[in-house]
Amino acid sequence: MERTLERLLASVALVPRGEPVSLGGGDIAEVRRLATDQGAVVIKRDDPARLAGEADGLRALRQAGTPLIVPEVLAEGDGWLVMEALESGGGRSGRDASRLGEGLRALHADVGDAHGWPHDNACGRTPQPNAPLADGRAFQRERRLLPLAEACHQRGLMDARLRRRLEAVAHGLEAWLPDAPASLVHGDLWSGNVLFTPKGPAIIDPAVYRHYPEVDLAMLTLFGAPGEAFFEAYWNGRAPADWPRREALFQLYPLLNHLLLFGGGYRSGVERAVTRLEAA
Repeated sequence: MERTLERLLASVALVPRGEPVSLGGGDIAEVRRLATDQGAVVIKRDDPARLAGEADGLRALRQAGTPLIVPEVLAEGDGWLVMEALESGGGRSGRDASRLGEGLRALHADVGDAHGWPHDNACGRTPQPNAPLADGRAFQRERRLLPLAEACHQRGLMDARLRRRLEAVAHGLEAWLPDAPASLVHGDLWSGNVLFTPKGPAIIDPAVYRHYPEVDLAMLTLFGAPGEAFFEAYWNGRAPADWPRREALFQLYPLLNHLLLFGGGYRSGVERAVTRLEAA
């Protein structure tokens, strides 16, 4: 075990029992499980700034006080993050989906004065600018869509025509999307960042900021299907009539990020989302 990790564990009185064991699913960072004298922990190794952003996000999600389970940050420093280990609960039931919907609705009820976050962080390896703006449409345009469209174009991942179409979508948000209070959002809530534990649904690996709550819903539907029970519990009879249009909009940012991180296989997804928005 590396000395920097040993020192970090010692600083919070954790004594290792054996060597760390690799966990699957870490596309960006090295993630391992470690037995200690106080129970199992999860340790993550990555760029220190990205880990600091993740730790900040986990603390914010816990402080929101929702029914959702969020792992406790136990220690952070020297390129390591040590967190409480969560136990898997096996299969997912309809009640689990409902509890996830109820918990996410409670999280999104935590609203602030502006869209953004006091600190920049990262979504995967991509730096995520969070300088606050009062208007959510402007935040989505200036902090999310336009910077990533430019980055993808500069790397040859997006042609000029698709970039112009995306920019037209970004500059047309005020024509149909009402401004809204800035909800606390997980920010990277794909299905792999939702765990179903014996104590209830848990969320991990956040990229938090404040914005439209549909950010999290659109991410859940982008690479999976949370199910009817989830939406019934989340919407609680108040689903917006324009949800399909919002879904397409808020899927654009993660699709652009995947295009930037993983290459041209995601270009067609970006184009389909733009087409859906143009046709709405």
